[in-house]
Amino acid sequence: MRTARSARIVFKPGWIPTLAVVLIVPLLLSLGFWQLDRADEKRTLIDRQKTRQLEAPMQLKGGDPNTEDLRYRNVAVSGRYDNQHQFLIDNQVVDGMVGFYVLTPLRFDHGSEAVLVNRGWVPMQHDRANLPDVSLEVADVEVTGMVDHFPSVGYRLQGADIPTEGWPAIVQVVDERILSDRLGYTVLPFQILLSPQCEGGYRRQWKTAAPRMTPEKHVGYAFQWFALTTVLVLFYLWRGFKSDG
Repeated sequence: MRTARSARIVFKPGWIPTLAVVLIVPLLLSLGFWQLDRADEKRTLIDRQKTRQLEAPMQLKGGDPNTEDLRYRNVAVSGRYDNQHQFLIDNQVVDGMVGFYVLTPLRFDHGSEAVLVNRGWVPMQHDRANLPDVSLEVADVEVTGMVDHFPSVGYRLQGADIPTEGWPAIVQVVDERILSDRLGYTVLPFQILLSPQCEGGYRRQWKTAAPRMTPEKHVGYAFQWFALTTVLVLFYLWRGFKSDG
């Protein structure tokens, strides 16, 4: 008389699914943790913006400051505007209108350095050859403003960092080394966004650069990567366990 043999459940996933899981799971996990790291970076950036904007202005005297240490800091600068040598950053759109940001070198009281002060936005004239009058009546000044990077562009064309002939010179991408060569003295690798309370400026509605992706979005993407990892592992286990009998 035969006896019924009880079926056993064995794990036989196969080498191809196993290889796929071994290769894909670490990749998915690394993408998830990378998104969490990016979320932490964005939180740090946002906290830094808020904290530094509340601090009292510090006196900027040139030297070789670290841009990231100063970014979003309010600073005060004393010196002399180089009224004869100014730059217009091209293709700046405000409220749907095209214009320029006005960068004026402010030479420190001591030394041969200068910092570029962004005095605000001016509209472009109908005739592009007719540049706006950005001359200054007062050269010796003490101004306050916020340190920030120069405006960036999505796609950098060749020669976009070369200023045009004459003054004011038009430039699309600011490279402080090229502008230093043009001026004949060193300019620092950042701009000062002139405070709206200071005279001698134009339209100033400064906004700190908001992250293109918020920390919450990074966390959401991380959750998706981890969820996909979980689904893959569960599917691998479900297909791997089989009845032997």
